[in-house]
Amino acid sequence: MRARVSLVTAAGAACVLAICLALLYVALDRELWDAIDSGLTTRAGDLAVALEVGDAVALTDDPMAQLYGPDGRVLAGSAALQERRLLTPDQVRQAGDGALGTRSLPIGENGEPISARVLTERLGSGVLAVAVSAEPVHAARDRLALVLFIAAPLLVGALAVGAWAVVRAALRPVDALTREAGIISSLESDSSLPAVPGDDEIARLARTLNDMLARLGVAAERERAFVDDASHELRTPLAVLRGELELALDAIGDDREVEQSLRAALGEADRLSRLADDLLLLARARAGGLVVRTEAVDLLDLAAAEARRLAPALGLRIEASGEPVVVNADPERLRQVLANLARNSAAAGAGTVRFRVTGDREWATVEVADDGPGFPDGLLDAAFARFTRGDDARSGAAPGAGLGLSIVREVVIAHGGLVSARNGPPLGGAVVTARLPLT
Repeated sequence: MRARVSLVTAAGAACVLAICLALLYVALDRELWDAIDSGLTTRAGDLAVALEVGDAVALTDDPMAQLYGPDGRVLAGSAALQERRLLTPDQVRQAGDGALGTRSLPIGENGEPISARVLTERLGSGVLAVAVSAEPVHAARDRLALVLFIAAPLLVGALAVGAWAVVRAALRPVDALTREAGIISSLESDSSLPAVPGDDEIARLARTLNDMLARLGVAAERERAFVDDASHELRTPLAVLRGELELALDAIGDDREVEQSLRAALGEADRLSRLADDLLLLARARAGGLVVRTEAVDLLDLAAAEARRLAPALGLRIEASGEPVVVNADPERLRQVLANLARNSAAAGAGTVRFRVTGDREWATVEVADDGPGFPDGLLDAAFARFTRGDDARSGAAPGAGLGLSIVREVVIAHGGLVSARNGPPLGGAVVTARLPLT
């Protein structure tokens, strides 16, 4: 990048500098010729006045002036010119009044030709010619061209070096960020990119990258915690399953003991199956692959049906009330939501659960409340996190892997809805509210 920026800067500077120097050369050349022409005009005017009053000495003393007759013959002229002429007879006859021109005249010291600027003026029936050597102008132009030819590359080179230095200084923090980023091999370390002082684009980039690394580190920590919790949850039923199978093998011949061990093993296998299904659902939801098929669902009818089905199975008194509200949703997933919330209430020791359905112009609301102890202190904010359970559940006093509320949240979100949790009325225990869009 430094090379490209320096090259572009040098090319642009060369183009601009070439245009500027060319304009400078043309302007200075024009000024030199204007100065010469102005001097010639002044001299010609003075000589014309002197000739009108009969002062021929002024013409003789002029360094380069001659007066010609109509036939082209020299009537008077500068003593310095001797026999040399400024104009030929044909040029005298064709001379215009106030005409300027540059000619090569043989008026050098030894008769060698030199470049001269000649002004002609018509005086009565004669022609006055005044000249000055143009060699100083040509020499000045050559020196100026040489200076510009030498200075231009030096200026372009200086600009390129300056651009290289500026870009290098500006990109030095980027090099440091690149080196540090190459050193960071994983998100398990607390390494971060070096801070860049200031508030320019690179400083903001460094802060943004550090914030991104911090977020990725938090995400990696959550993933590690998820793997650890999943391993822990899988290890317990596997150990119990293995123990029951070993008991069944040891009790061969005692049909009753074998049956009890196999039934216990079957229960643990069911628990493993539910846990695997829950983990698969969460994984699909995280990958955006949780599929919900939508159809018209009356939430009040669905809640009432689930209340009748779950009450005897969970040993709860479940009430369903509210108003009929129809939404486009996946009925199986919504049944899963109600079942998970009812099981959580039963696991917490609740005796009564109430499903209440309400609606407005935009949202349908399903509120699940119980009369249990509610969410433990400090757990409410993380209630929907995976493997989040109270102390009793973790100690083994209550079943479940702590995935029920996580599944509730993912299902509601997959429907484009919102879910929240609190403690309090109407029954004094836990309250989970799911809101589903009507459109």
